[in-house]
Order: sequence, then structure tokens, then C-alpha cells
Amino acid sequence: MDRSVETVFPGTTASDQISREELQLAARNHGMPLEALRYAVTPLGLHYLLIHYDVPAVDPAAWRLVVDGRVERGLVLSLDELRERPSVTHRVTMECAGNGRARQTPRALSQPWLLEAVGTAEWTGTPLRPLLEEAGLEESAVELVFSGLDRGIEGGVEQRYQRSLPVGEAFGDHVLLAWEVNGQPLPPQHGFPLRLVVAGWYGMASVKWLARITAVEAGFRGYQQVQAYRYRQHPDEAGVPVSRIAPRSLMVPPGIPEFISRRRFVPLGPCRLEGRAWSGWGTIVEVQVSADGGGEWTPAELDPPSGPHAWRRWSLTWEPEAPGDYQLCCRATDETGRSQPLEPRWNLGGYAGTEVQRVEVTVARGMQA
Repeated sequence: MDRSVETVFPGTTASDQISREELQLAARNHGMPLEALRYAVTPLGLHYLLIHYDVPAVDPAAWRLVVDGRVERGLVLSLDELRERPSVTHRVTMECAGNGRARQTPRALSQPWLLEAVGTAEWTGTPLRPLLEEAGLEESAVELVFSGLDRGIEGGVEQRYQRSLPVGEAFGDHVLLAWEVNGQPLPPQHGFPLRLVVAGWYGMASVKWLARITAVEAGFRGYQQVQAYRYRQHPDEAGVPVSRIAPRSLMVPPGIPEFISRRRFVPLGPCRLEGRAWSGWGTIVEVQVSADGGGEWTPAELDPPSGPHAWRRWSLTWEPEAPGDYQLCCRATDETGRSQPLEPRWNLGGYAGTEVQRVEVTVARGMQA
């Protein structure tokens, strides 16, 4: 039986329709409204949110973090004991690997993100590396497996949400055990009482409701590692694992929106465009803006970086020559030379859909500035 939504709105096609399963996911999760790109640090209620299974009920007094496996000294730590350790605060731009999935055709049956699955927060906690040094990894350890308290069934497999990192990556300064976000204790939906934050990697690596860290001597074969979060063109491919965030730039939608279509309307005259750009591979060094759908590009001004793992603000004054319809685009390039593609690069899971943002704008006379 076809369980897709039956109504097709004007200007849509059957491929635009959303299934009831996708609607269930979209009702549980939420993106960041793009006008919130104005904030250097995203207000917590506007930060994107993805919950794979259910939000677990956690008693913080009984909760413990266990470090075990191929270690010389197993550790069991309470939240108070963790909070007694040296703490740091990192400003981190976090993005879901599926951001942009809903723009792909055909799209994967999963959370139907457009462009809003991103946010920048200030995470406070203790670096992971000293904890691992205290436990003493054995020479045979090759990966660390991070296990959350959230449980569910995916791909027919009953599981906790688990992800792993190579030992070398886990020892990096960008990996944090966080108990606060934006100056307050983690709320339940963001992983209370403790979560992993892996700056520069897509959000799937930052395991929430963290309860166990296990050193293993062979590559982890859990579902979220070898089935999900891999770039594939065909279901029978092993694929390439999703890891660091590809470069992306997004603009604050200018002017005012039409309610349903979200098309923008701006008055004739100079229009200040602004947005944010980020990459998990290095500092953003250039953002370009186009007003004709990508035919001609103009470099934008870049603010100084706000941290090694946070997005960078850009701005540009656009002066449309006449009333009419325009398509605004922006694209980012990082210090490694990686840049956004102009057109979609399809993959089976709908991951890292970083083709340039396209904002439909109507310039009109007589509008209120």
C-alpha cells in the first residue's frame, strides 16, 4: 500500500512527497532556522537535534562512565568525579551527516533534512586523552568504541547507539567528554548527563548519553559503523566511512518570506547578505556569492575565525540592477582546497549533500526597507 502523503501541492511532483515514516522522524527532530545563522553561538533551543531512538531516562546519581576493554586499568567514574577533572570549553560547529538529504533524488528513507541540520555551541567538559592515558591503552588497542544508553532496532538489529574512533583520532585535542552546553548542564535531548563531542566530524560521531568507552583490538563492526554512515552508490558496496565535515556555506535568507514556499522578497536597493561557512578539514579561506544561479561569482568579506572548530561569518552587499527574480548562491572553500560542488553528488544514504545553497528571491519596488 502506498503510504505517502496523498496531497500534492501546486509546484510539487510525486517525488517531492514525504512518507509517513519521514514525517514521524521530522516531528521528533528539528533543524536550525536559517535566520539563526546571525548568532555566532546558536541558542540551544535552535540548535539542530537528531535522536536516533528514544531519549533515555537517566538517574545522574546512579550513572557511571565505564572505561574497559584493552586497557591496563579499568575505570568507573561518577559525574562528580569527571567534573573534578580539568575542564575546557570548545566552540564547535556540529552538522548532521544527512544535512541536505531531502534535496537528493531519489532520496534515502531517513530524516528528511533540507539545509538546517547544523548549529554552533560552546561545549564544556574534560578532554578524552588524559582519561585514556590514565586507563593505559594496551598496544593491541586499535579503536575506542563509545556506547550510549539509547537503545533501538535498526536494520533488524537490536542495539545501543555505538560508534568508534581510531586510537589516534581519539587522542586528538578536538575530542571532549562534555557535561555542559552554552553554560548549562546538558538537557536530556542533547545527551544528559555526558556526551562525546568530536569537533570537525559529522554529528554521528558525537555519541550522546555516553556510558561506556571500550578499547578493542579489531575494527568495530557495529551497525552504525559498517552499515550506516558510509558513502555508497549501491547497497552491496562496503562503501567509504563518513568522517569529517565537508565545506559548506549557508546564507541568512534576506528580506521576508512567503509563508508556504519560503521564497524571499526584498526591496529594490542595496541588500546586505550574510551567512556562515565551515569545514571539518580546515579553516574557511573563501566564500563566493552569485546572484544569477552560479554564473558569476563575487568574493564575500570574511570575519576573523572564531575558533579552530567553529563556523566563520561572511558578508557582502548585493545591489540588484532591477526588480525581478534572482537566485542567490554561496559556496565555501577551505584551506585544503576543498570546495562545495555546484550540483548534487548523490549517494545511497544521502550523506554530505553539500552542493551550493540556492535562495529564490524576488526584488520588488515599493517594499518597506
